[in-house]
Amino acid sequence: MGRNLEELGNSALKFWPAHIIERERQTSIMARLLATQEKFISILYLADSSPDAWKTALSTTQDLPANLFLKHLMVLSDVGGENLDRFRAEFTTFFPDDEMVFEWNGEKHTYQFQSLARTRNWKNVSLGVDGPSLSTPSRLTPLIEDVAMFLLFAASCTDIAGSEFAKCSIGDYIGKTEELDNFVRGRYIEVSKQTSGAESNTKGQLCQSYVKDFLDRALLQDDPKWDLSTSTIPGISHNDGHTDMSFDIVVKSPIGKYCAIEVSFQVTTNSVIERKGGQSAPRQQALHARGHKIAYVIDGAGNFQRRSAVQTICDHSDCTVSLRDDELMKLVKFLIDNLK
Repeated sequence: MGRNLEELGNSALKFWPAHIIERERQTSIMARLLATQEKFISILYLADSSPDAWKTALSTTQDLPANLFLKHLMVLSDVGGENLDRFRAEFTTFFPDDEMVFEWNGEKHTYQFQSLARTRNWKNVSLGVDGPSLSTPSRLTPLIEDVAMFLLFAASCTDIAGSEFAKCSIGDYIGKTEELDNFVRGRYIEVSKQTSGAESNTKGQLCQSYVKDFLDRALLQDDPKWDLSTSTIPGISHNDGHTDMSFDIVVKSPIGKYCAIEVSFQVTTNSVIERKGGQSAPRQQALHARGHKIAYVIDGAGNFQRRSAVQTICDHSDCTVSLRDDELMKLVKFLIDNLK
């Protein structure tokens, strides 16, 4: 379905729809952290009888699930999922016996990690601490307990030289009312890098999720064999076949044809749409060579300020629509008509 810039612009929402704003509100990381700050502080006020007494205090607290408690620790220590995953990759070097020996309140303690054999990564998604995951409360699992104990006490390890884990020192404040209060409140005055980064992308990710959910529901009504479970397409790659090309959404039809879908909604202008515009011609060429299609969902006032990039996308797209539901239904019809 060929579209020019004017046609697409006339069909666009331009500004965030109410359902995306509501989803973003429900998943806003900083808002949830600030709303539970007092309860988080109270847990560490009280949990001074032993290094793991926080578990008991957490179990008696309402509205502060374990994954949100862990997110507090990550933000306060300024150790995000990327650094945690890097630490996890080196655990056999740091902790060859899967245990952490540390000093706390003048005494030596040993913590035995519980989840290392079952969980190989400590990424935000697997920990349940990315924006969407925080909307689903999590109980205290061995994995969350392991990461929490690491963030609380790793800086005090007695058998690891240097300051590799210097930021993981929140346990030093347990039970120290004034010091803890000053540390937590002062830290939240700053803009945490991992929180601000996640916040800036939240609405865009939710738009992508909305489009995928919409297509999934509509296509499964047509045929239960439609598949939207992957982000790559066999045989479509970069670097002479060494790296699979990734797309925002990939639709596989019941007969095995594919359509790649890219989604961009920007109210304020930035360079993302320029990148997608620059990629549009070679991506369409690569997909067409194997009998597949590519479509775009483009919306947002900021995107339409980049007129040349949006027109380039329209010129190299098999179907271009906005985020309106009636427009997404046009995309559904295109997929059914062209991939079956």
